[in-house]
Amino acid sequence: MRRLFPPPETLRTTPAPNGPAASPEADLDTPESLADAYAYPAGADGLPWLRANMVASLDGAARHDGRSQPLSSEADMRVFGVLRALADVVVVGAETVRQEGYRPARAREAFAARRAAAGQPPAAVIAVVSARLDLDFSLPLFTSPLVPTLVLTGAAAPADRVAEAEKAGARVVVAGDGAGVEPARAKRELAALGLRRMLTEGGPRLLAQFAAAGVIDELCLTIAPLLTAGDAMRIMNGPGVAEPVRLSPVSILEEDGFLFTRYTRG
Repeated sequence: MRRLFPPPETLRTTPAPNGPAASPEADLDTPESLADAYAYPAGADGLPWLRANMVASLDGAARHDGRSQPLSSEADMRVFGVLRALADVVVVGAETVRQEGYRPARAREAFAARRAAAGQPPAAVIAVVSARLDLDFSLPLFTSPLVPTLVLTGAAAPADRVAEAEKAGARVVVAGDGAGVEPARAKRELAALGLRRMLTEGGPRLLAQFAAAGVIDELCLTIAPLLTAGDAMRIMNGPGVAEPVRLSPVSILEEDGFLFTRYTRG
């Protein structure tokens, strides 16, 4: 994997905007150096930071045949794994859990010391956003995670489904006064649990809701060198924002034609 931006020659004297300074000679194929490249901002230890990670084709599709996996690559999965290894919590929509066959985050030996030094458990918590709790609570995501799975829902969620979730071992967190989840409140509730390094993997509807609420701090977008055509949704497919939100580029990496971009607000 090679660095396209910032230009490698500038990294000798210019610190990375949201993390430690990177070495131009760094081997970005190693877990440690890739983790350094994607380190959360220093302030993320005290303030919540919500990072989104998505993949899209050249023509803007977030999925092919209903799933994101056909747009991915080996390098994309390495970045995916590193982002999970750095996070306290992975926030994901119920539809994505169903379509992508979500399983619990796993502990990875390469990141064990790093997570321990940061006071993190062996693996990230998975937090599923669902209004109706229309989920299969017999899945390993709920019955056998390393750390209990969270279910983010509204105060009006069906009581029988809440009980079913808790019976399976999930922790239900109320993050809305009505049937659904309020993005800003979800971010506050997770931070109150000590889960400040946040990562969301969508899907597109959830990501659009978070963007419209102004709670996304960072976007990591993999651009796949693929054309899909068709009518697949974009990485955000839901409510719009009043005015387009400008993000600033932090880094662009490349491998096998795939671009790994990173942008932050402000």
